[in-house]
Amino acid sequence: MPNDNHRLDPAVPALENHAFFEYFDYQHQPFRMPPELASGEKSRHPVCIAGGGPVGLAVALDLAGYGIRSVVIEDGDTLSYGSRAGCISRRSLDIFDRIGVARPFMEKGLPWTMGFSYYRDAEVLRFSMPDDDRQKFPPMINLPQNFMEQYLFDAVSKCDLIEVRWQQKVTGVDAGAGEGVAVDISTPSGAYRLHADWLIAADGARSTVRKSMGLKLHGESYQGRYLIADIRLDSKRPAGRLAWFDPPSNPGSTILMHKLTDEIWRFDYQLQPEDGEEEATDPERVSARIAAHLKMIGETGSWELSWISIYKANALTLEHYRHGRVLFAGDAAHPIPIFGVRGLNSGIDDAHNLAWKLALAIRGIGGDRLLDSFSIERTGATAENLRNAKKSTVFMSPPSPAYTLMRSAVLSLVISHPWLNTLINPRQSAAIHYQDSPLSSRDAPLDFDGGPRPGEPMAQIPIRAAKGPGVEFLTEAVGRHFLAIWFCADGKLPADLQPALERLQQKDLPFRYCVVTPAAAANHPWVLADEGGIAASAYGIRGSGLYLVRPDGYVAARWIAPTLNDIDAALRRAAGKEPGDEI
Repeated sequence: MPNDNHRLDPAVPALENHAFFEYFDYQHQPFRMPPELASGEKSRHPVCIAGGGPVGLAVALDLAGYGIRSVVIEDGDTLSYGSRAGCISRRSLDIFDRIGVARPFMEKGLPWTMGFSYYRDAEVLRFSMPDDDRQKFPPMINLPQNFMEQYLFDAVSKCDLIEVRWQQKVTGVDAGAGEGVAVDISTPSGAYRLHADWLIAADGARSTVRKSMGLKLHGESYQGRYLIADIRLDSKRPAGRLAWFDPPSNPGSTILMHKLTDEIWRFDYQLQPEDGEEEATDPERVSARIAAHLKMIGETGSWELSWISIYKANALTLEHYRHGRVLFAGDAAHPIPIFGVRGLNSGIDDAHNLAWKLALAIRGIGGDRLLDSFSIERTGATAENLRNAKKSTVFMSPPSPAYTLMRSAVLSLVISHPWLNTLINPRQSAAIHYQDSPLSSRDAPLDFDGGPRPGEPMAQIPIRAAKGPGVEFLTEAVGRHFLAIWFCADGKLPADLQPALERLQQKDLPFRYCVVTPAAAANHPWVLADEGGIAASAYGIRGSGLYLVRPDGYVAARWIAPTLNDIDAALRRAAGKEPGDEI
């Protein structure tokens, strides 16, 4: 898998002969001769995905759910080393649930809600992420990236619609190859050219696809560096975000700790400008710094070192994520600083936003407007993520002595003035709202008592199917469809609404509808029981109303008393069609 910071980098002599323990069973995948080389076959693939990391595998699985075939090109022969992206947000878990892989993540990952920050040895912040009994998933779980990739790859391996080509590297792209894309690929047995209708670039921050197309990232690169180490630590301390500023164990540094799984802890500490890479990554020096900090916080259990890497924050993005038939996702589109855990999570959001739109385009249902909305929505999401990530990065890794002095002043004041702790808020990742999405219809918020507005994700509410397949949460009713949800007290659809919704279900567009009601007498497969009216309340329903939801779980439109024209127009817009197009 793509790995910009290798566990044993030969450029760092200190790591060449050091014995690390391994907490993950790496399986090395063989190179298999592609038919293009074996027989000169010139087949054309619906989708080629450059990069077999979490984003590439997630989008392949998502597309397969719509019946779309893809081939994944991966230059490595195994999964990524080290914890790398170790925190998975609730939104990402919801996406993994939609593509059928959430269970192993939840079984292995460590959920957490709390975080603590310290200035020297005094607590200056204690935060709790939003959580309640209605949620299907916790706000965050910790899990090393190699486990994430394993669970995704396990699912990919069982899918006949996905082919992963290991030990094959994209070397060039011809994006003007007729009605598709030509991808040049090198292998241990020679080079070949692969033809695809669409190319998804998920090949990381050093994207070959991006470079071969002459595209440039824009934004800021920060000088501050962090050393990242995975250790096995025998500790009873619960999972959560732990941060120390200028701790007595490592004066002048910033230290982060996250408990992952199987007694693995992620340990990040800030390097000083004068620290050379070889010296900084010397295992004995790293061990001494970690040992000093563990002693300071009272961790006396045995521990071992597993992996060392150096990280430098970049807040960068492409201007557009769609370039004809080439679409960019994850770090290939936008390297984001790790602070606030937005990197991997934003990439998984990219994958889910893209998959349904590309699937509909391939099936001839959606077109350029729908695919263009991927770039519009996700560049807007990146702008929001970068705004928050930059604030966190400047605080976690001050870019100048003046910033360091200002941070020290804030931290000193927080001890006696707790109300200032909002200034050191880590701004954890949260679901993005597409407020200006071209797929959303005009809203009348005064008609509702709150609830998710167009461009916002569905509220996660427990629900029960009155009949038919089990549904435990309202988000599960979406599947891979546009979903119309009629909220009402009596379980009945208006006389003119039911035939219209049934007519829409007969169209090529994936569409279905359901009724959410507390009425016990309702007994149809499309009726969901809203016990106590909890769902209606969460969606701001005063009496009755209709929500239209996209296949990715985002609200496209809502009304108290919609007309048939309202529904047709909103569905047409949400599918990226022109006003006069057929649905």
